[in-house]
Amino acid sequence: MRLTLTPEQRELREAVRSFLAAASPPAKARDGYDPAVHARLNGELGLSGLIVPEEYGGAGAGMAELAVALEETGAALLPGPFLATAFAALALTRAPDKELLTGVAEGRIAATLALPVVPDGLTARAEGGGLVVRGTLPQVLSGAEADVLLAALPGTPAGDGSGAPGEASDGGPVLVAVDLGGPGVTRVPLETLDLTRSQARVELDGAPARVLGRLGAEGAAAVADLVAVALAAEQLGVLRASLDAIVAYAKIRVAFGRFIGSYQGVKHKLADMHCKLEQAESVVRYAAWAADEDPAELPHAAALAQAHTGRACFEVARDQLLLHGGVGFTWEHDAHLFYKRAKADEVLLGPPRVHRARLAALMEA
Repeated sequence: MRLTLTPEQRELREAVRSFLAAASPPAKARDGYDPAVHARLNGELGLSGLIVPEEYGGAGAGMAELAVALEETGAALLPGPFLATAFAALALTRAPDKELLTGVAEGRIAATLALPVVPDGLTARAEGGGLVVRGTLPQVLSGAEADVLLAALPGTPAGDGSGAPGEASDGGPVLVAVDLGGPGVTRVPLETLDLTRSQARVELDGAPARVLGRLGAEGAAAVADLVAVALAAEQLGVLRASLDAIVAYAKIRVAFGRFIGSYQGVKHKLADMHCKLEQAESVVRYAAWAADEDPAELPHAAALAQAHTGRACFEVARDQLLLHGGVGFTWEHDAHLFYKRAKADEVLLGPPRVHRARLAALMEA
């Protein structure tokens, strides 16, 4: 088990950090998605293709490297479809598709993944020689910016893997792709808590879909676990940046003739926040290692990552806002941006109690 970064991973972290500090600092996040920044992120660093296999034009890296990148994009509150595309790429590693993987690796395609991985309310049937999907997804991450939607639907594909989902589910879920700019698709942007990341309601009314391959029950569960680890990595970045911001403020803010960082109450709170950071980092590094090296341990590690990191991230983001005092509550300050990203991430895959219950069930099995 490796809980520290390799020299190559540290170099990746520094490259992503320096790029984002110049191109997309947290203060710019309130302006929303900038396609030019997203294009540079892929063109100069190739981040969207980080975990795409080399045969499709990607870097062929593992979950540990993706976690490093997501930690930095989380710390910068990067807007746009990078996280959603990472989720989709994780699903595509289980049902590879040359066209989509190549497009993601080259930065030409921004994709998103329906959550939960096997969503309720979608149906698919064969019509006119093809497959069409109907139903509504109430909240799709980066649904307004993405080009392609991936969803796992119950069904039994044909023996060659090209069949359509049906009412039977013996073969387990199959992964399908829907062109979000195609016919039968309506996207309605939502007003969300997190100002730095969009969501949309996606309505599919006979939208053409393409079957990518069969995930199976185990594959769909593995994708859900990988998504949980990826989100935890972003949460770790939000947590770290929140703590860094309040530590820096405590060193310069003077109250009653003393720096606020010298007051015992503030020092103890900062120490507690640092402990949460250290614990969360260990949990995330372990989960990323399990994803790459020990798939049998991944379900436990993923459940732990969401049960612990989501809550720890929100608590640190909340406390840094409070410790900033009155200025932290102003619209112009960045503190509320971290607070809102932390809360939105905490509930994206379900509240922490859901993951705690799953972890308990796995430990009892």
